[in-house]
Amino acid sequence: MLNDCKILVAKTAGFCFGVDRAVKIVYNKLDSRNNVVTLGPIIHNRNVVDDLEAHGCRAVELEEVASGQTVIIRSHGVGKQVYKQLEEIGAEIVDATCPFVSRIQNIAAEKTAGGYSVLIAGDADHPEVQGIRGFCKGGTFVFADAESLKEQLSQFGAEDKLCVLSQTTFNKRLWEQCREIIENERPDAEVFDTICNATAARQAEAEDLAGQADLMIIAGGKHSSNTHKLVQVCEKHCRTVLVENADELRALLADEDFSSARFIGISAGASTPAYIIKEVQQAMSEMLNNVEEEFNFAEEMEKTLKKIHKGMKVEGIVTAIDANGEVSVDIGTKHTGYIKPEELTDEPGKKSEDIVSVGDTIALIVLQTSDEKGIVELSKKRVDAVLGFEKIAAAKEENAVLSGVVTNIVKGGLIVSSNGVRVFIPASQAVPRGGDLESMKGNTVDFKVLEVNESRQKAVGSIRAVERESREAAKAKFFETASAGDVIVGEVKSITEYGVFVDLGGVDGLVRKLDLSWKRIKHPSDVVSVGDKIEVKIKDIDAETGKVSLTYKKESENPWEIFKNNYEIGQTVSVKVVSLTSFGAFAQIIDGIDGLIHISQIADRRVDNVADVLSVGDEVNVKITDIDYDKKRISLSIRALLPADGEAYDDEETED
Repeated sequence: MLNDCKILVAKTAGFCFGVDRAVKIVYNKLDSRNNVVTLGPIIHNRNVVDDLEAHGCRAVELEEVASGQTVIIRSHGVGKQVYKQLEEIGAEIVDATCPFVSRIQNIAAEKTAGGYSVLIAGDADHPEVQGIRGFCKGGTFVFADAESLKEQLSQFGAEDKLCVLSQTTFNKRLWEQCREIIENERPDAEVFDTICNATAARQAEAEDLAGQADLMIIAGGKHSSNTHKLVQVCEKHCRTVLVENADELRALLADEDFSSARFIGISAGASTPAYIIKEVQQAMSEMLNNVEEEFNFAEEMEKTLKKIHKGMKVEGIVTAIDANGEVSVDIGTKHTGYIKPEELTDEPGKKSEDIVSVGDTIALIVLQTSDEKGIVELSKKRVDAVLGFEKIAAAKEENAVLSGVVTNIVKGGLIVSSNGVRVFIPASQAVPRGGDLESMKGNTVDFKVLEVNESRQKAVGSIRAVERESREAAKAKFFETASAGDVIVGEVKSITEYGVFVDLGGVDGLVRKLDLSWKRIKHPSDVVSVGDKIEVKIKDIDAETGKVSLTYKKESENPWEIFKNNYEIGQTVSVKVVSLTSFGAFAQIIDGIDGLIHISQIADRRVDNVADVLSVGDEVNVKITDIDYDKKRISLSIRALLPADGEAYDDEETED
């Protein structure tokens, strides 16, 4: 007799969904037809198989099947060739393959058809692995542990395409070791986490329980792969025994001494019916005094079988992310939850790994359920949208600025994803008139919420509202701090015939054409272009009218200052004729400075037509005869450099 000892039954013990479904299929067929057989034991549990035989359903091998029989494919599944042989025999096929096994078969078939070599973590002799390989059209290889994986990988070249997956009941800890090897040695391989969620959870809970217990009892079939794996993970931590039923446990307790145990844990393989687990628990309880009931197995089983319906909000734990970005989630029932990549987020460029990680607990909403397949399709982004819409509505009330990513360009505007909500931004509220919407796709933008329709869960926003407020704030600050004479940097916003408008950060200033350059220019675009960053000086500022006058001309570049420092009356210089008039010719001395060669100073004789002597573009030597800085006039003379014996003429007859 064991005194002062408590027992604890694992919540994840017993039938997984696939096994439960397969057993129910068999019993249902027995109720509706005769001559029903299963292709091999429906599950690895002697009690269940014996009961089915008592009801007239035998487990047979393929060569024993006769025409007209109803043959049930067990949960482990079989290869394609077996289906073909059964059809040729004339048997009626009822497929009870676990949906999760079917998913692995489909992945393996698709990848081998695409030229991939498929590596399967598992037992090569196990029916499930044989069935998976039977769906493949190319090379498949099985590895049992990390060492055999390394050996397999060494056989492939860098050009070989590899896909790695696992048997549904493969050891979770061993799988993680294998994944690490793959990531280090073949990061290009496509890896699918195909260990059944229920299996992974069962192993994890059993190992945790074993870490606390003095004794672990595992109930399950002697030939069950997942049951033996439970024994393996538990016996590392404490003494572990495997029994098929309560009678075996009673016999064991009678023969062996467990009196030192103060904490006993119980778990069971996926092929173990609930009634056997309950009997094992009761058998152990009979041997104990002062038992503290910490777990009601029947109640917990009922919870795991609770109904899931479309639109239901659930909470789940991320258990895996496969190579295609599909996320597996444990939602606390016998179902397996899946989130497709497009149901994680609307943000472009985001991978599933960027949104969630294995172990995360996340809120979800049910999109579709399949009790037959044990699958629940879930959405994270739709839950996020509901919660996010509350933030959108609050931002409208608070006149707050939100940020989001431009995900789509649509008729009349664009869509911004913010807090999981698709917000419509009309074109008029997105960019300046005539702006390019397409260039905004993928950009992160700030916006304000203009309208909210809670009944339709829709919102309308404005990017320009944020820009307007930003410019108004910048404008107010500018006029508070700026003064005439300040030198600042701005961006050329637009160009007109008469000048250039410069964005000074919330305020536009005007540089008139004459203030752009000391040189003669035909058009302001000869000096600057839209988008140029230029340094300008404030000539005048009027806060009341909001007008700012600017100059781009630098005093250091003033040609009159350059001329004053380098030229004087009486100096001989080389000049270029730039224009002709009736009274003389204008010639460029330096950029921005022209002097007049009066018609009387062109030659040492009388000249009636300037063009008879000079042409535009001529380069001639002249003497500076006068400088008037106030009137910005310079007089030049060719005649002053000529010999004095030329024919004289009366200067007064010429026109100035």
